[in-house]
Amino acid sequence: MSETDRLGRLLTVWSALPQAAQLSDAAFAREMAQVWTASDYAAQTCLRWPDLLLESYRNGALEKPLVPGRMSRQLTETLQSVESEDALLTALRQFRRRQMLRIIWRDITRKAALEETLEDLSELADICIRQSLDRLMGWAVQQWGTPRDKAGKAQAMVVLGMGKLGARELNLSSDIDLIFTFPSHGETDARRPLSNEQFFTRVGRQLINVLGRQTEDGFVFRVDMRLRPFGEAGPLALSFGAMETYYASQAREWERYAMIKARPITGEGAYQAQLLGILRPFIYRRYIDFGAIDAIRDMKRRIQAEMHHRGMDANLKLGRGGIREIEFIGQAFQLVYGGRDRDMQIRPILLVLQQLQHKQLMAPETVGQLARAYGFLRLTENRLQAWKDEQTHLLPTDEEGRSRVASSMGFGSWEAFLEQLDEHRAVVEQQFSQVFSDVSDEQHVLEKAWLIPDEQLAANLLAEAGFGRAEEAIEQLQAFWQSAASRTLSETARQKLNRLMPRLLEDVARVEAPELTLERLLDLLQSIVRRTAYLDLLLENPQVLEQLVRLGSESRWVISRLVRYPVLLDELLDPRRLYAPLRREELDEELDAMLARIDPHDLEQQMERLRQFAAGNRLRTAAADITGAIPLMVVSDYLTEIAESVLAHVLRLAWDYLVERHGCPGEVQGTGFAVLGYGKLGGLELGYGSDLDLVFLHADYSQSAVTGGPRSVANDVFYARLGQRMVHLLNTRTPSGILYEVDMRLRPNGESGLLVTSLKGFETYQLNSAWTWEHQALVRARMVAGDETLAGRVVQVRTDVLRQDRKAEKLREEVCQMREKMRASLDKSDAENFDLKKGKGGITDIEFMVQYAVLRWAREVPALTAWTDNIRLLETLVEAGLIPATLGESLVLTYQRFRDIYHHLTLQEQAGMIGRKKLQEERQMVQEAWQQIMMNGD
Repeated sequence: MSETDRLGRLLTVWSALPQAAQLSDAAFAREMAQVWTASDYAAQTCLRWPDLLLESYRNGALEKPLVPGRMSRQLTETLQSVESEDALLTALRQFRRRQMLRIIWRDITRKAALEETLEDLSELADICIRQSLDRLMGWAVQQWGTPRDKAGKAQAMVVLGMGKLGARELNLSSDIDLIFTFPSHGETDARRPLSNEQFFTRVGRQLINVLGRQTEDGFVFRVDMRLRPFGEAGPLALSFGAMETYYASQAREWERYAMIKARPITGEGAYQAQLLGILRPFIYRRYIDFGAIDAIRDMKRRIQAEMHHRGMDANLKLGRGGIREIEFIGQAFQLVYGGRDRDMQIRPILLVLQQLQHKQLMAPETVGQLARAYGFLRLTENRLQAWKDEQTHLLPTDEEGRSRVASSMGFGSWEAFLEQLDEHRAVVEQQFSQVFSDVSDEQHVLEKAWLIPDEQLAANLLAEAGFGRAEEAIEQLQAFWQSAASRTLSETARQKLNRLMPRLLEDVARVEAPELTLERLLDLLQSIVRRTAYLDLLLENPQVLEQLVRLGSESRWVISRLVRYPVLLDELLDPRRLYAPLRREELDEELDAMLARIDPHDLEQQMERLRQFAAGNRLRTAAADITGAIPLMVVSDYLTEIAESVLAHVLRLAWDYLVERHGCPGEVQGTGFAVLGYGKLGGLELGYGSDLDLVFLHADYSQSAVTGGPRSVANDVFYARLGQRMVHLLNTRTPSGILYEVDMRLRPNGESGLLVTSLKGFETYQLNSAWTWEHQALVRARMVAGDETLAGRVVQVRTDVLRQDRKAEKLREEVCQMREKMRASLDKSDAENFDLKKGKGGITDIEFMVQYAVLRWAREVPALTAWTDNIRLLETLVEAGLIPATLGESLVLTYQRFRDIYHHLTLQEQAGMIGRKKLQEERQMVQEAWQQIMMNGD
C-alpha cells in the first residue's frame, strides 16, 4: 500500500468519528496529515483515543511548550487517586500516551526544537520514575517496614539514570538504563524484618514492572538494568559501600564511559552527592588520562566488527559517522582531562563540545560541524522511532519508508536527504579518525634496535640513525631493560613501552648529543614506566615526545623536574602554551581557576595545586628560555611573577582559614599584613633554583587588640599563626615536593626574632639596631604581597632607612669586611674552577658594589631608593654621575652575562662553576671596578 493510500484510509476512518466534526480547522487538518504521515503510532493513538486529540487541541498543548514543572504537576494530579499497583500501571500509561502524542506532534510539525523534545522526554522519564517510586516505597513500607541503617536512620533508594537519560538527552522510543542503589546496609523495622538489600530489591523489581510491563495500554519505558555492577548476574540493588568496592577494584574500563552520564534521579540531595563522590574518582582520574583514548578506540573497533557481522554498517547510532562516534569524541576528552578540570565533568554532549571550544581543545569550526551533525542525526533518530514507537536506528530500505523519512526531515527526495546525511557522517567519521588515530601502528625504523637481542645489529641501526657512540647507547638501553622497573612491568605496560621506544630512539637520534639525551630520558622512563597513563600520554601525542626530546637535549634540570613531578608532562601537550609563559595577571587567573575547583577546606589538595601551578609555570619559563623565545631579563621577570602570584594566593588561603576560625583582627583595615621579598625575589632576579627570602610585617595597633570572631584571639597571636601557616603552605614537603624553600632569617633579630613584626617595630629596628649588612639586604627589599594600604608605609620606612646619613669610610670598611667574610666561607673556587656567584670578580661582587653605592649616596640622590634590581640601580648611578658611564655599562653587560650563564648552568644542574679560563676579561673588569669603587673611594 502506498503512503498516499495509507493516509487516505486513516483519514476516512477519522472522518467517521464524531470528534472529527469538532476539529474542522483546515490548518490543523494539514498538521494532522503531516504528523500521521510520519508517525503511524500517533495516527493509531488518535483513532483509538480521539478524545485525547480533541483535548490536546482545545487546551493548546500542541501549540506551546510546557513551562518547567508543569508536566510533574500534571502527573501528580493524575496519580492522586491511585491506590494500587495495577491502577498505577494504567494511570502511568495513559499519562505517557498523552505526553507522547504532544511531544511527537510538536516534533514533527517543527514547533519544538530538538532540545525541547529531548528535554521533555527526559523529564517524562524522570517524573515517572520518581512518582512511581514514591508510591511503591509507601506501599512497601506499610507491608515490610521502613528500611534503616544500623544507627536507625531511614533509608531511601537512589536511582541512577544512565546514558541518554542521565544526560537528559532521551529520544522518542528509548530504553532507560537504570542502576538501583541505597546508602547503607541494615534492615526494616517490621516484626519480621527484611535486610535493606532484600527490601530495595523487591521495590526495584516492582518499579521495573510498573514502568516496563507491556499491557493493553502499552508501556511507560522499557527498563534496562544491565549497566549495574556485574551486569545481569549482579544484585539488583547495591549499597553505596558495595558500589564503591566494585568500582574501585572490579569495574571494567568501558564502565567509566557509561558512568560519565550517570545522574541520580531519586533520593535526598546529600545521598546523591555522596554517591557521585564515590563514583567520581573511578570516572575521572586525577591525572590527564590518555589511556582512555586507546580503550575507546578498542571499544569502537569491537562495535564496528559486530555491526559488520550483523550487516548493520548503516546503523544511525553505532555505524560509522554515527551518534555514538560523536559521543565517543566528547567522552574521550572528558576522560582525558576531566580529572584535572571540573568543567569537563558534565553530561550533555553539546555542552561538552562547547567546553572543548572554550578550552581551545577543538577548533570552533569543528565544534560547529559536530554539533550540526549531532542535531541532524538525533532528529533523524526521532523520526525513525516516531513511526511505530519502537527503538530502532536503522534507516528504512523500502521506498515508502525512505520517502516518509525524507519528507519528515524536510527533503523532497530520499537522495537529497541521504546526501545531507552522508555529509554529516563523513564529518563525524573524519573527526573521530583524527581523535582516535593510532599513531603507534606506524612502522619505525629503530624497532629492531629495541626489540632484537643482536647487540651489533642494534648498534649498527642506531649508528645509521645518528648515534655517534652507538655502543654506549646500547649499554644504556640494556641497563634500562634490566632495571627493576622494567623487569616487573605488567604485560600491558611492556606492550606500550615496546611501541614507544622505537619512536623515542628515532627522535633522540636527531638531536646534537643523542647519547646524553638518551641517558636523561631513560632516567625519566625509569620513574614513569610502571604508570601506563604517562606511556599513553607519549604514545597518543607525538608532539609531546618531540618536545620532551628537544627539552631533554638542552636541559638536565627540565628532565629532573619531570622525574620528580611526572604530572608536568601534561604541560608539553600544547606548544603554544609551553613556549609562551604567562604574565602576572594571567598567572593569577590560572591559579584562581585551579583553586576554585577544590574544596576550600581541603588543605592537601590546595598544597598540591599550588605546587602543580608553580612547577608547571617554571617549566614553561625554562622551555621558552632554552629555545630562545624570551631573553634573560624576562626569564627572571617570569620566575619572579610566578612566586608573587603564589605568595598572594598563599596569603589569601591562610587568611581565609584563620578568619573563619577567629574573625578579622581588630583596629586594622584590610588584612593589615605585608610580605616583603628580599634578595633575588625583591630584586626581580629570581632564578630557577632560588629560595624566597621573606619578612612578614603587620599593621600597628594597641596591645589590647583582638580578633572579632567567636573564638577571639589577640591580634599578635592571629598574625603569628598567619605567618606560620604561610610558611607551612610554602615549605611543607608533599608528594609533589615543596612549593618554595623559604628563608626567614632576614627578619629583625634573625632566627631569634618574632616571625611577624609590627611596622613600627620593623622601623625602630632598622633605624636603631640593624647591622650594615641588613641595610644592604634592605636595598633589594620590596613588598611582594599583602595589604596595599600598607604599601606606602613600607616604602617610606625603607626610604628613611636607606637615606640615613652614613660615614663613607666606615660604610666601605663594613661592606668589604662582610664581603671577605662571605668569600672565605662560601666561595667554592679552586685551581680549575671559578665560582660564578661567590668568587672574586663574580656576581656577588657586583651586587655588593651596588648596595654600597646606594647606602652611600641615597641621601644625596633619592632616585636610588626607587629601584630594587641591580640593572636599574647601576643605570641610576650612571645618570647621577656617581660612576663613569663606561664602567656602568660594562658592569650591566657583565652582570647580565653572568646571570645568563648562571641560569643555564642551573638548567644543566651544574653547581654555578665555570672553568678558570672562561670569562677572564669580565672577571678582571669586575675586580678593577671593585678596586675603583670600594678601595679607592671613587
